[in-house]
Amino acid sequence: MHMKKIILICFCLLQSISFAQGAKLKTFLDTKQFYAPNVGNYLELYMQFVSYSVVYKNEGNGLRAKVLISVEIADSSKTVFTDRYVLESPEAIDSVQDDFYEILRVQLNPGKYSLKINLLDINKEDSEISGVLPISIEDFSTNTKISDVLVAEYAYPSDQQTNFDKSGYHIIPMLSSFYGTDSKTLPVYFELYGTEKIKDSTFQLSHRIINMKDASEMPGFTRTSTLFKSSVVPVFETINIEELNSGNYQIEYRLTSNSNEILSIQTYDFERSNENNYMFTMENMMLDPAFQSSIPSDSVLYYLESLIPISKPAEIKNIIETLKSKNNDEARKHIQGYWAVSTPTNPYESWLKYKAQVVFVQKIYGNNFQEGFETDRGRVYLKYGAPNQVNARESSPSEYPYEIWTYNKIGVYSNKRFVFYNPDLVNNAYRLLHSDMIGELKNPAWPQILAKRNTYNGNVDNPNQNNVNHWGGDSNDLFRQY
Repeated sequence: MHMKKIILICFCLLQSISFAQGAKLKTFLDTKQFYAPNVGNYLELYMQFVSYSVVYKNEGNGLRAKVLISVEIADSSKTVFTDRYVLESPEAIDSVQDDFYEILRVQLNPGKYSLKINLLDINKEDSEISGVLPISIEDFSTNTKISDVLVAEYAYPSDQQTNFDKSGYHIIPMLSSFYGTDSKTLPVYFELYGTEKIKDSTFQLSHRIINMKDASEMPGFTRTSTLFKSSVVPVFETINIEELNSGNYQIEYRLTSNSNEILSIQTYDFERSNENNYMFTMENMMLDPAFQSSIPSDSVLYYLESLIPISKPAEIKNIIETLKSKNNDEARKHIQGYWAVSTPTNPYESWLKYKAQVVFVQKIYGNNFQEGFETDRGRVYLKYGAPNQVNARESSPSEYPYEIWTYNKIGVYSNKRFVFYNPDLVNNAYRLLHSDMIGELKNPAWPQILAKRNTYNGNVDNPNQNNVNHWGGDSNDLFRQY
């Protein structure tokens, strides 16, 4: 579980640095941890260089890009690994180049480390990016365990011995956890360690897909296999997600003995957007009189639009199409159909509960140019429910009016926070400034923006560089105390 947190930090850290600077190198990073009996625990560092952000120059018969890579890993007392070299891209023969990749493998003993990485496009000035992040290496040499889960962008059988090859497969890592409609499968690779310690000659490996919205198990996506024990058992499988609806999911792998004793669990979180799977036929829908009586005739389009905050992109597209028609009958069918699909066991009760929430956010957060559900606070309330804690500052000597919402639990996530502020000082129109919830706006410069009346911009690498402590400015303390 430690590595998954590191992956998120590593990916987001350098992604935000590179994307915030248009002239600089754009790179995606990820890390995974594995184990080899004759090597020990080792870290794999994956890098994907975005082709349009590097400069290609003529080299013989084609074009090449060159990136200077510097990596340093240190524990609390000393540097344990360092490397500095030039990576050349594959040769391109025309003006269209693909992204190119690099994998570093570093043997590390169990413990805590700091990873420092620096990247520079040799052919472009002012392209350097860098970052530092913590690394925690788990000891895979003891007990029976599952390695980190590596999802491939593509993979094929190979007998080569490169850093891209594992157990007979050439694997190009997928450095994003978002899978759109065009993604039909998840090619997954991981390893099982220490199964030779199991009493029986075989053991059970199962996977299931969990909907992170309500922690429910998705039917039709559960599978169990019987495997033979060994010191290292490589697993490569392809999971078909073509019929998986839009949403946030988790693949859970579970290793158990034949007597059903749980030996190890590993997970992989991902987001799915599948526009093809949001469909219900309105033409033949029978309207439920009780359901329809709960929708006032003069508010049908209003309540249909109020579904947008809790809808996925494909669902929003269909809602907008119905709204454009301005057909109340179609809108009624759409509202009823929405709840019939999203909560088939109790659509009417779910609708009444949500309707009450829409009325509430309209009363509390609506203003003279936005409906309650159109505001950022209203959207967050409808999507995630009521916060467990609200710290509000309507007036501050140094900061714009703001609110910090804290959620003890959102799905499988704990202790998530949202910062809203009102830079216009009127209209109750608080905007989302920053959140640490996955999929929401992340703004490292939020303290500087909140105190903009008393400070000025920092630099791109440290947007809060020029922040100073102001009397009455306690937003940072409030954000971090829960």
